[in-house]
Amino acid sequence: MSGVADGESVSLDLLKKKMDDFAKERNWERFHSPRNLLLAMVGEVGELSEIFQWKGEVAKGLPDWKEEEKVHLGEELSDVLLYLIRLSDMCGVDLGKAALRKVELNAIKYPAPSDKNNNAANDSV
Repeated sequence: MSGVADGESVSLDLLKKKMDDFAKERNWERFHSPRNLLLAMVGEVGELSEIFQWKGEVAKGLPDWKEEEKVHLGEELSDVLLYLIRLSDMCGVDLGKAALRKVELNAIKYPAPSDKNNNAANDSV
């Protein structure tokens, strides 16, 4: 259903193209203003938050979650990602390049400690 072979990575450009085609095929482009896309994404973040709302802290990998809960989580994460990609496209921002730049800026802002055994400085990040 995804159109991508197992093990093949999915690029932001592929998702951007699919979102653009999806909107064009439905004549939804007129609704995809930055403001509307942002508000739609915020709504999806709310739906994502609901999944975790009463779970407390959860272990990495979600070992105690049912398969259908993980599938639902994937759907909501995807909604957020797709709106973010569409929003960046409508704003003329290359999301991949912007994200890489942000990682580089964060590395400068939060340098790794020189003492490899002392990770306490970065525990809160």
